[in-house]
Amino acid sequence: MKIHVLGICGTFMGGMATLARAVGYQVSGSDENVYPPMSTLLESQGIVAEQGFSIEHIPDDVDQVIVGNVMTRGKPVIEDMLNRSMPYTSGPQWLYENVLKERWVIAVAGTHGKTTTASMLAWILEYANMSPGFLIGGVPENFGVSARLGDTPFFVVEADEYDTAFFDKRSKFVHYHPRTLVLNNLEYDHADIFPDLEAIKTQFHHLMRMVPGQGLVVSNAEEENLKAVLDKGCWTPVEHFASSGKEAEWSVNILEESGQRFEVLHKGESLGVVVWPLMGQHNISNALASIAAARHVGVPPQQAIEALAEFKGVKRRMQLRGEVANVSVYDDFAHHPTAIATTLSGLRKHVGGQKITAILEPRSNTMRMGVHAAKLAGSLALADEVVMYQPEGLDWDLSSVTDSLGDKAKVFSSVDAIVAHLVQGARAGDQLLVMSNGGFAGIHDKLLQALEVHAQ
Repeated sequence: MKIHVLGICGTFMGGMATLARAVGYQVSGSDENVYPPMSTLLESQGIVAEQGFSIEHIPDDVDQVIVGNVMTRGKPVIEDMLNRSMPYTSGPQWLYENVLKERWVIAVAGTHGKTTTASMLAWILEYANMSPGFLIGGVPENFGVSARLGDTPFFVVEADEYDTAFFDKRSKFVHYHPRTLVLNNLEYDHADIFPDLEAIKTQFHHLMRMVPGQGLVVSNAEEENLKAVLDKGCWTPVEHFASSGKEAEWSVNILEESGQRFEVLHKGESLGVVVWPLMGQHNISNALASIAAARHVGVPPQQAIEALAEFKGVKRRMQLRGEVANVSVYDDFAHHPTAIATTLSGLRKHVGGQKITAILEPRSNTMRMGVHAAKLAGSLALADEVVMYQPEGLDWDLSSVTDSLGDKAKVFSSVDAIVAHLVQGARAGDQLLVMSNGGFAGIHDKLLQALEVHAQ
């Protein structure tokens, strides 16, 4: 069978394409931005990705076009596809019908922490010799790839609430039919498609309706919005976790303030101590969720705790990109005020009084719309210095954030100017935390190279 993927270089669609290849399909694709690392990964799987969206890129004998949610009505390739009556479907629907349908699906949903928790879960199952398949919106360092088919019925999927396709406005995750479901948290996000928080809660309620009675929901006891979703209707056993002292089946005793050492408790009974390189209370929550979910599919908690000691993290999630003259440069995906605050909190607990500079690119659709503008200053409070990038075409003025932060905050309209400013002021022990859900014009490598020159 021959398929063509529109939007193949997105993390989800690229991962889905590699799974299709592993199943035995002939796969081609196209995207507006075909470049490494996704283009190289696809090429290594024998998949050709064409630059740009054109009907000419779709083979005449294609059996099905897989349409990414980046595609909209009015795009010439979509209009041509419809006019020619080509068979088409969405990525999530294709994934269910061709990969997930006969699997035990372990899905991780929530506003924050999906990628990290799904990566932890996949690694725990791998450590337990369960050889899971997975599709994750990032690259777990323990695997080096974002998707694989696996050799057993178990499949871990990052369950995104973003919409499915131009012809299916339900959230992606309603297609996955999980047997084990993790609910990490729930806040307002994706303002480009959801009018308010209630609309997102409705989609989560739809997801709850699909989890079987013999399945399991693992939910964060500290999230009132998740409680509201469960109160709408739940037909599945629920186990709660909490990392800050709230009563729950799964809890912790934090042994090191940075979060790099903590005791795991189940109904008050100690199961062991996690010692790992990750930092921050948010990652402790992610760990509890992954241990509980793994237990449901047969991994003893003690074995899960052992596995987490060898968990290497995820690319672009508090990833140390390099260190020059004792100045550390981190790359983090944080693009929501809550994620920004928890990331900074974890780093602060790890480095103590050393100077932290937060460098933020407001790139997500919600951030570009200014929806979270009022919360941004507070989320950046733990940084000693704040540098914000005002890209061309941003819908709002970042000075509304920096003004409330006072002298420690600055706005720049050029990445090169940011690099020059940071390098000039860098001192040994400084922590440069770059936060963006995009490439930020390669600022990480530019910073490291400029620091090298400056140190000579």
